[in-house]
Amino acid sequence: MISYQLYSSRKFGPLPETLRMLADLGYPAVEGYGALFADAGARAGLAAGLHETGLAMPTAHVGLATLEAEPDLPAHLAEMGVETAFVPSIPPAERPSDPAGWRAFAERLAAAARGIEAAGLRAGWHNHDFEFAALPDGTVPMDHLLGGTRLDWQFDLAWAVRAGADPMDWIARHGDRISAVHVKDIAPAGEKADEDGWADPGTGTMDWPTLTRALADVDVRHWVMEHDNPSDDRRFAEAGLAAARALDGVPA
Repeated sequence: MISYQLYSSRKFGPLPETLRMLADLGYPAVEGYGALFADAGARAGLAAGLHETGLAMPTAHVGLATLEAEPDLPAHLAEMGVETAFVPSIPPAERPSDPAGWRAFAERLAAAARGIEAAGLRAGWHNHDFEFAALPDGTVPMDHLLGGTRLDWQFDLAWAVRAGADPMDWIARHGDRISAVHVKDIAPAGEKADEDGWADPGTGTMDWPTLTRALADVDVRHWVMEHDNPSDDRRFAEAGLAAARALDGVPA
């Protein structure tokens, strides 16, 4: 289904107003992120907002350190309707610099995934750009993350493009791992500096019609609208929903 990454609205809100806005626009679902699960109070507030608006939350972003420190968190996520928990990143200081380090990190991810799966959820990884940076042996971290685990992959195609990777190649080789995608766009060079160079879906340089066709035979269950730094989250939410609904192969 079409969804909305609530991180896109972290500078706006408050949360109940954001959820109401998204429901009124016609979004059926949202994707939560770390701060919304920080403690029992935050989780209760989010759950109440979802119940009030009727929004589903089939996916969530949860930090690896949080999963390791709070083994009961996956069960709480399951109670809120989450089906897949994606680890969204790793802090720059903790990123390995060689293949052996990334293989070890993949083992760490796999251990966390076992805790997620024990709660009845699927476990996955969400990429940024650093996973496509070449390592000394010519491989890239994403090779080791996919090769060393059986995690789902939430493919953020725009971050891959920013890294110089060819998303079509990754779809062709690893499409069976892609269960969710982030739908975002890249502004033309020199534009949208106040929004970190990102653009509303359908207004930038990403060829989403071609990418969507390439994803047609992939079991993508969640199409999640995301903008890392919008100046107006309602504008982005409206544009993202309209763009997604216009793409063949994306569920209306």
